[in-house]
Amino acid sequence: MNIHLTILTIGPLAALIAGILILVMPKLLNYIVAIYLILIGLLGLLR
Repeated sequence: MNIHLTILTIGPLAALIAGILILVMPKLLNYIVAIYLILIGLLGLLR
């Protein structure tokens, strides 16, 4: 339950930071998407 709550609070913050970084440096989009997919995949496997 604690991990689930942490993911819910970090998700919107991570999205906001990623959006700002993409606006400032559009070339980061590939890296941000790749890191996001890797993290979601790892979280899915560890559940």
